[in-house]
Amino acid sequence: MTYTNTAFETLKEDFEFIDDWEERYKYVIELGKNMPALPREEHTESNKIHGCVSQVWLKTTFGHNDAGEKTLQFLGDSDALIVRGLVAVLRILFNDQPIDYVAKIDAIGAISDLGLNEHLTPQRSNGLTSMVKRLQSDAQSAL
Repeated sequence: MTYTNTAFETLKEDFEFIDDWEERYKYVIELGKNMPALPREEHTESNKIHGCVSQVWLKTTFGHNDAGEKTLQFLGDSDALIVRGLVAVLRILFNDQPIDYVAKIDAIGAISDLGLNEHLTPQRSNGLTSMVKRLQSDAQSAL
């Protein structure tokens, strides 16, 4: 069965219209600003993502979609605007998606399709990879 994440496909289309990296950067930051907030009490050590230069927290939970499939939901936060934006991009990719999709998708490849990887510092790329690994590990554990 092939699964299509229409929200992420829409994001890819949005990025195709933005030629300038600085405008893409601003768009990612705006996504982060518009993302639902992770409550301050969830800024705990167990929710912290290690391997990031910035402070990053992700809180995962699970639910079910209309088809009865187990899905992943998460909220996140960061003290850096661009990283908060990257969390928002990951929410578009992963949030409310079936856990088998989350566990198996090439998330770094999908994000690379947006043209973000080539403009991230190595530290930001490592942090992004750490966030993806955490979400996919949580999904794998829930399978």
